[in-house]
Amino acid sequence: MRLVLMGPPGAGKGTQGDRLAEWLDVPRLSTGDMLRAARAEGSQLGQEAQRYMDAGELVPDDVILGLIGEAFDRPEAARGFVLDGFPRTVAQAEGLAAILVGRGESLDAVLDLAVPDAEVVARLSGRRLCSVCGEVTHVAVAGESGRCPTCGGELIQRSDDSPTTIQNRLRVYREQTQPVLDWYDRSEEGLRSVRGTGSVEEIFARLQQAVGG
Repeated sequence: MRLVLMGPPGAGKGTQGDRLAEWLDVPRLSTGDMLRAARAEGSQLGQEAQRYMDAGELVPDDVILGLIGEAFDRPEAARGFVLDGFPRTVAQAEGLAAILVGRGESLDAVLDLAVPDAEVVARLSGRRLCSVCGEVTHVAVAGESGRCPTCGGELIQRSDDSPTTIQNRLRVYREQTQPVLDWYDRSEEGLRSVRGTGSVEEIFARLQQAVGG
């Protein structure tokens, strides 16, 4: 099963992507993880990506797509994959399609976790980072103590989790990603919108249904 999982920041792509990957017995592939792995391995693409990141520049699409092609070649991806948060532009979607066509493959489904902006703001603005152990938690979990439930350390809010910053991230996401969603909606794979609110279990059950589980 070859899936693309999309959704705004805070939609729960990481959590649900992991669950889908385990359920389908395929790897969850995110560009962030692939970049970190390539850098650690010191591969040619990893070194090229490192040069751009060291210069504070975005890693070009051809490098990202090269890393994805390498990930597809690994034995664990023989049964498929869950692509988490990629592609982010129409050019990346076209590049991904070209890679799959070259392999005689295609996507089985493109899933969009639909979460209202107000819900995203509530989720992300409530996130806190432990200043001691680095654990990420939510104010609803920390409760009145306001301390890390893991180690008791002081919880702090990251600057990118402020409501104003989150609203800006959502605006950028809509501007960049809506064309990708429209592109997939017109494609052979189509676009399957899945309601991303409710409990983790409820959302996962909807995703399973969307892919025919």
